[in-house]
Amino acid sequence: MTTVQKIKEIEDEMAKTQKNKATSYHLGQLKAKIAKLRRELISPSGGGGGGPGIGFDVARTGVASVGFVGFPSVGKSTLMSKLTGTHSEVSEIDFTTLTTVPGTMKVHGAPIQILDLPGIIEGANDGRGRGRQVIAVARTCNLIFIVLDVLKPLGDKKIIESELEGFGIRLNKKPPAILVRKKDKGGIAITNTVPLTNIDQEEIKAVLSEYKLNNVDVTIRQPNMTADDLVDVIEGNRVYIPALYVLNKIDAISIEELDLLYKIPHSVPVSSKEWLNIDELSEKMWDALELVRVYTKPRGQSPDYSAPVVLRRGRCSVEDFCNAIHKEIAKQMKYAVVWGASAKHSRGQKVGLDHILEDEDVVHIAKK
Repeated sequence: MTTVQKIKEIEDEMAKTQKNKATSYHLGQLKAKIAKLRRELISPSGGGGGGPGIGFDVARTGVASVGFVGFPSVGKSTLMSKLTGTHSEVSEIDFTTLTTVPGTMKVHGAPIQILDLPGIIEGANDGRGRGRQVIAVARTCNLIFIVLDVLKPLGDKKIIESELEGFGIRLNKKPPAILVRKKDKGGIAITNTVPLTNIDQEEIKAVLSEYKLNNVDVTIRQPNMTADDLVDVIEGNRVYIPALYVLNKIDAISIEELDLLYKIPHSVPVSSKEWLNIDELSEKMWDALELVRVYTKPRGQSPDYSAPVVLRRGRCSVEDFCNAIHKEIAKQMKYAVVWGASAKHSRGQKVGLDHILEDEDVVHIAKK
C-alpha cells in the first residue's frame, strides 16, 4: 500500500468516527499518524527525492521572493511578464510553464524576485504532476501569490490551500503558542493558560503517545488550539508564509460581482490582460512582505534617496542596517544619528546598535 493510500484510509476512518470523549484519544492518534505519513511525502527516504528538481532550483536575487502558485491557464505567466518584463511562455493551453521562471520587479525602490511556478494540479502534494517540486519552491518564498480564475475562485482556492497545507505550508498564520519540552522522567504534564475548547487532555496525550513522547512538559498559550496545532509544533518542519489571493480576469465580470470578491480575505482582484488594479497588488505585496527602507546620509551631505537599504521587519536594528552595507561597519561605529519615525526628535536622535528602525528612516553612521 502506498503512502497516499494509507493517508486516504486513515482519513476515511476519521470521517466515520464521531468525536466525543470516548473517541478523542483514538482521533488524536489518527491525526498524528497522518502527519507522520505526510512527512514521508515531504521528504521521501529514497535517494535524491527531496530536492526541488531540475529547472526548479533558482538562484535568489532581490530582498525578498514572491512565488506565483495556481492552476494551469489562470494568467500567472501574463501577470509575471508584465510585472517584471521577463518573458514567461503564455498560451491558452494548460501546462505552458514547465519550470520555475524567475524575474525581478522594483517596489518602492526595493528589488523583489518574482517566481512563476508551473501550474499545479489536484493531488500535487501526493506527487501528481510536478506538484511536489512546485510546492517545494513555494516553501522557500517570503510571500505566495495564489492566482485564481475570477469565474471559479472559491473552489480552486480551497483545493490549492489543501495542497499547500498538506505540504507543511501554513498560509496567513503565526506559529502556535505551544511549547513541548522533553525531560528524562516524570511523565506528561500539561499546563494551559487559555481554555481548551477544541481539544481535551486525552487527545493531547494520544498525539504525544503516537510520537513516543512519554516524558514531556506541554505549555499551551494558543487560544482555540487544535490537535493539528500540536502536531505542527511536534513535527517542527512547518513554514508560515503570508499569502495574497490574486483574482485574475476581472475584465470578464460585472461591478456587482467584483464587490463580492472583495469580501474574500487577503484578496486582490486584478486583470493581467487589461492591466487593471495592479497598483493595489503592488501595495498589498509591499505590506505583506513587511519590508523597511532605510536611507543613508553621508557626513555633511543630503540623504541618498535613490538606493535605500532594505531590511525585513523584526530584523531592522541599526546593527542589521550596518551589516547589510558591510559587516565591518558595526564594529567601527561610535554612534548613529537617526531621523524619521523611529527618532524621538525631528532634529535627529543619537542612538546605538540596538535601536529599531522604521520605514523611510534616514541614518548617519559616526565612526570611532
